[in-house]
Amino acid sequence: MSTEETFFDHIKEGYTTKGDAIIIGSAMLDGSPVKEAYVKLPLKTFNRHGLIAGATGTGKTKTLQILSEHLSQQGIPVLQMDIKGDLSGIAKPGEEADFIKDRHAKIGLPYEAKGSPVELLTLSEQDGVRLRATVSEFGPVLLSKMLDLNDVQSGVLSVVFKYCDDNGLPLLDIKDLRKTLQYITGEGKEEIEKEYGRISTASTGAILRKLVELEQQGAELFFGERSFEIDDLMRVDENGRGYINIVRLTDIQDKPKLFSTFMLSLLAEIYNTMPEQGDSGRPELVVFIDEAHLIFDEASDALLDQIESIVKLIRSKGVGLYFCTQLPTDVPDAVLSQLGLKIQHALRAFTAKDRKAIKLTAENYPISEYYDTAEVLTSLGTGEALITALNEKGRPTPLAATMLRAPMSRMDVLTDTEIGEIIDNSKLVKKYNEIVDRESAYEILNKKIEQAETEEAQQKAKQEHEKVKKTSSRRTSTRMNPIVKVLTSATFIRGVFGVLNKLTK
Repeated sequence: MSTEETFFDHIKEGYTTKGDAIIIGSAMLDGSPVKEAYVKLPLKTFNRHGLIAGATGTGKTKTLQILSEHLSQQGIPVLQMDIKGDLSGIAKPGEEADFIKDRHAKIGLPYEAKGSPVELLTLSEQDGVRLRATVSEFGPVLLSKMLDLNDVQSGVLSVVFKYCDDNGLPLLDIKDLRKTLQYITGEGKEEIEKEYGRISTASTGAILRKLVELEQQGAELFFGERSFEIDDLMRVDENGRGYINIVRLTDIQDKPKLFSTFMLSLLAEIYNTMPEQGDSGRPELVVFIDEAHLIFDEASDALLDQIESIVKLIRSKGVGLYFCTQLPTDVPDAVLSQLGLKIQHALRAFTAKDRKAIKLTAENYPISEYYDTAEVLTSLGTGEALITALNEKGRPTPLAATMLRAPMSRMDVLTDTEIGEIIDNSKLVKKYNEIVDRESAYEILNKKIEQAETEEAQQKAKQEHEKVKKTSSRRTSTRMNPIVKVLTSATFIRGVFGVLNKLTK
């Protein structure tokens, strides 16, 4: 038996599945694809998370596109974080170019051009379905971690939430929280101290400064109503294809705090909302996070701990998380250890630091008699990747240098007109893009303060009136009657005595 035949049997045995699977490409030997040596990814293991890594221009985004559209074809909804703005083309069929035909002939797969149902979402002023969440939904614990508060400041924030709950003050947006913090150290200080104890103005001041920092990154657009419902990420179209929900994030690349805040709140909401799935054989939702380093670079230690906890727990809800970044080292070790699928595109060794990173990356993959992993990592072409996954029994599959199939959809962005058509036909835009600003803590406390100021002004006016009245009464009582004043004057008395003297004489 030849080496190629032995290799073919090795790959076929390692990637055989009983249930549904996605064929992502064909394994390569000595730099050339072996026809029909299919690398299959079982749907059953897609909730075990994964990593798509590689240098710029090696095909990471197209790999993400391939996985997303095939999951959609299987009726599984997808959520994508589109940082660079180049994922929207998944809504339209691709073109059967000669190089695509040639690639698929080598792999041994037919090519079919096909688009997928797409929903465009946004966190900012871009067109799309608006994503929002209320401050109350975050809660004091998550919000404290997001703002990187110390224990004392976290305690103060918990008191704020407790006070608002006890007094029917809805915390919906940033201005509600800011107003409440100002109130408890100002007009409501005595009320708060009586019920909840003394609160330091230094602590509330520190929290307010952290809120200002978050606001500068656009958080006022994110916090508020109407809150996005997780069920709207789980839709399928009339043909049974799962919707691919693309969050347009091209204008928040320089706002990592907002991005990590959004991701954490979304994952926490998914975890809290979705029921335990058990072993159903397929995921309920798959989330692809492009440029994943943006989540981790600016995150505090507490925030990282929270993300790591959610990554570990959320797979029991049937949710798979896939991080797309340049280097595996961009993702914390605690998260990397939870990833079942690893798709590693080429890495470039320009410096000693790069070579060290490649060596470390190679050590994360299973040993293979067919590959020198470190060497293959630097020689892979565009659209090729080293892949290892989990089989249906949870065991690692053989390492396979893989020529990936081409996306069925367009490998380019949509035009503004095409984006407009998707948004115009969206049912969710009508549901979430209406501006809602109902009475909440900000308005209620303002009324309370105005009422207190009015009552205080009325009390002062009453006191002034009483004071004036007393003064006036005092003056009236001491003022001499004019007749009495004349009769008792010295001149009048001397005159009277003078008249009497004359009369007696």
